[in-house]
Amino acid sequence: MSTMTIDQMLTHPAAYGRSAQRRRSTVRLTRRGRVVVVLLALLAVLAVGVIVAAGSVATRDSGTPEPTAVVQVGPGDTLWEIASTAAGNGDVRSMIERIEKLNALDSGMLVAGQRLLVPVS
Repeated sequence: MSTMTIDQMLTHPAAYGRSAQRRRSTVRLTRRGRVVVVLLALLAVLAVGVIVAAGSVATRDSGTPEPTAVVQVGPGDTLWEIASTAAGNGDVRSMIERIEKLNALDSGMLVAGQRLLVPVS
């Protein structure tokens, strides 16, 4: 079985003769040179990220806040009960998601006395 390296694929076919000398690249990177190349590549990626992020769609004008009501959690209250009351005939699960997002809740765990912002439909 024979193998061919990239060097052999890129050289001119006449270079395969006995009298022809193989051309070697004169550029060799030391360890420090490789580190510099990697750091420059990371810097280029960071620059591209900053340029892409500069085109964000955020504005300085504040939007209209969602109308909310403050509900104090009583003993035995669940997020499902509060959301079903607030949703009326609407989807309770989407109301739970809105309440969790408004109050930055990680889970549906509530504590008696806790105050929640609930969207008013």
